[in-house]
Amino acid sequence: MVTAPTFHVVSGSAVKNSIDDNRQGVFEAVEAAYRLHAAGDSVNPDSYFLRYPTNPSSRIIALPAHLGGDFNNSGLKWIASFPANRASNLARASAVQILNDATTGYPLACIEASLISATRTAASAALAAEHLDPAPFTGTLCVVGTGVIARSTIEWLLFRGWKFDKIGLFDLDPQEAERFRSWLREQGLDAEIHTSLDAALRAASLIVFTTTALEPYLTDEAVLAHRPTVLHLSLRDIGVKVVLAAQNVVDDVDHCLKANTSVHLAEQATGNRDFIDGILVDALEEKIKPAADRVRIFSPFGLGVLDIAVSNIVLQQSIAAGTALAVPDFFSNSVRW
Repeated sequence: MVTAPTFHVVSGSAVKNSIDDNRQGVFEAVEAAYRLHAAGDSVNPDSYFLRYPTNPSSRIIALPAHLGGDFNNSGLKWIASFPANRASNLARASAVQILNDATTGYPLACIEASLISATRTAASAALAAEHLDPAPFTGTLCVVGTGVIARSTIEWLLFRGWKFDKIGLFDLDPQEAERFRSWLREQGLDAEIHTSLDAALRAASLIVFTTTALEPYLTDEAVLAHRPTVLHLSLRDIGVKVVLAAQNVVDDVDHCLKANTSVHLAEQATGNRDFIDGILVDALEEKIKPAADRVRIFSPFGLGVLDIAVSNIVLQQSIAAGTALAVPDFFSNSVRW
C-alpha cells in the first residue's frame, strides 16, 4: 500500500553540515546530473522570472526540474536575487528547494537552498575548469565580483586540488574586495586587489566572473590575448566580439542562449549558434578538447536538475544525521476515504 511520505524541513545549518561532510559525493552527484540530463533522463523546463519594474536589478526565479537515474526526484527551487541586500551585509541570494517524490508527486521536504544553489554552481564550475583548461590545477586566478558565489567557487577549486601561484581580485566595491581578501587569508591564501580590470584579467590563467552585471562590459579581445580559461558564471559580462573569438562551452544550449546572456547576444548578432562548440558533457567525454589557440569560456545558465541532485544528497544525509525536522502530520488529509 502506498502512503504519504513524512515531510521534512532542513535548515541551513543542516544543509551546510551535509555538504561539508560529503563533498566528494556532492561533486559526483553534480557530474551524474549533467550526464543524465545529456542522456535525456531529466526534465528541465525553462526558468520563470518574477521581475520588479521599479527594481530591475532584483528578481525571483522558479526552477522546476525532474532528474531520473538513481535520484528519481522532482522539485522546484525558488531563489531570490536582491543585490541591494549587500549594503546591509545581507546575502544577495536567498532560496528554498521543494523536493518531490516522483512516484506519488508528494513533497518530501522544504530545504534551505541558498547554499545548495551556490554549491551546485561552484562544483559545476570546478568540474568545467579541470576539463576545459589545458593545464588544470595550477596557474594564476582572477576573481571578478567578490561575493558568495566567488567564495564557493574557490572552495570547490581548492577541494579539487587547484594550487594558485597568485590570486587577483577585482570588484567595483573596494570594501567587498578587502573582505574577500581577508577571507582568503583565513584559508592561508593571499591575494592582490586590482584597481584596473584589464590588469587583473591579463595576469590570470583562470578567470572567474561572478558579478551582478546586466550587460557586457568586457569588449576588448586583446585583454584576453593570453588565452585564459574563463568561468563565466554571471553570464552577462563578456561582449559579443570576445564571445565569437572564443571556444564556447555551455551547460545546455537552449537554456543558456536566452535572457540576453552574452552567448544569447552573440546569437542575436550572428543569427546562428555556430560559435557554440559544445556542452560540458562533451568535454567530460572528450568529444571536444580544450582549444590551445583561443580563450575557453564556460557559460552555465544553471540547471534545476543540479539542485535536485544536491538536494537529494542533503535530504538523505540530514535524515541519517537526525538534523532534518520531521513533520509527521503535514499531510493530514492524504487519505481519500
